[in-house]
Parts: sequence; C-alpha cells; structure tokens
Amino acid sequence: MPDGTSLNRGGSKLKPLGLSARLRHCLLSNQTVTELKILTAKSANNYGFDVTHFKMFTHLNPLSIQINIRHKDPLKKVTIDDCSNLSEYIDEVIQSSSILDKTFTLEISSEGIGEILTEEKDFQIFKGFPIEVTYQDLKKIEQQTNGLLLKRTDNDLQINQKGKTQRIPVEDIIQVRLTTPSG
Repeated sequence: MPDGTSLNRGGSKLKPLGLSARLRHCLLSNQTVTELKILTAKSANNYGFDVTHFKMFTHLNPLSIQINIRHKDPLKKVTIDDCSNLSEYIDEVIQSSSILDKTFTLEISSEGIGEILTEEKDFQIFKGFPIEVTYQDLKKIEQQTNGLLLKRTDNDLQINQKGKTQRIPVEDIIQVRLTTPSG
C-alpha cells in the first residue's frame, strides 16, 4: 500500500525453539494488549488520527503490532509521512511506557487495503495495484478473478493477468476491491 509504512524496532538475540518455548516467550496478558490498544489510540488521537484496527501477532519473534489509522478529518487522506511520523511517535511512547518489555515490530498503515473501489478517482489512484474482481459471467454465475488494475472505461474494466489484458464488462461487475499481491 503506498500510504503505509513499516518500521522494525529491535530484535531478539535468542530465538526459542519449539512450541512451548515460543508460547512462554510471547504470551501477553489480555490486560497488556488492552493497555497497548488504549495507549496507541490515545497517541494517534494526539496526532489527529483514529485507530481503525489494532492487531498483535504474539506468535512472531519479535512480536508484531499492526495499526490501521484514518484522519479525524474525513476530507484528508493518510499519507506515507503521516504513517512514518505516527510510527516514530507511537514507538517512542510504547518504549517509554512500562507496558511492553519485549522487542517488537510496529506497522502503521491507512485503512485502505481491502477497500472496495467505487469512485473513478479510486481506479486512477490504484492503477497497477492488485485487485480482486467479483462479476457475473455470461450464464449469470458469480465469478472471481485477480489481476493488476489497468483501467476502467465506460464499457469495461481492464486487468493484467500474467501479462495478458482481461476485459470485464462494467455491467457484469459486482465488486472490485484492493488485495495484497498474494491475494
């Protein structure tokens, strides 16, 4: 996603082996997770953002914190600089708190990934991005296909599938949404 950023903070020198070692190493109490959610939401709020999604992957080493944000002002879009600045700020706040004493990675992104594309500007902005198209075929059976967004015209949606252009009539399209490169 062009308006997201990821920053890695620290790293573990010892990697536990086996499931029980991994569980011992990364288990966090619900209270710790709740405190981190509150702390990150307050920090984002101080910068003029709302946290729309908070997820921790405690099974990873180092553990991973993923936060999706949006501007409090609905007319503003989240930029890479917004994500980068907020990531630095939240990282400092977490590290200076006594809530988490483990190494972690922090990823701040906009809530855009997985969104439905509806407006003409969406199709222009996300040209070249991976999408999933839900449409009905000639027999009116719902189908799904993936590819890279080329363009949308008045008549069809054009996507790149392994170097070949597939055209899907606009009237047959049910939904177009952004995906990750792996689908």
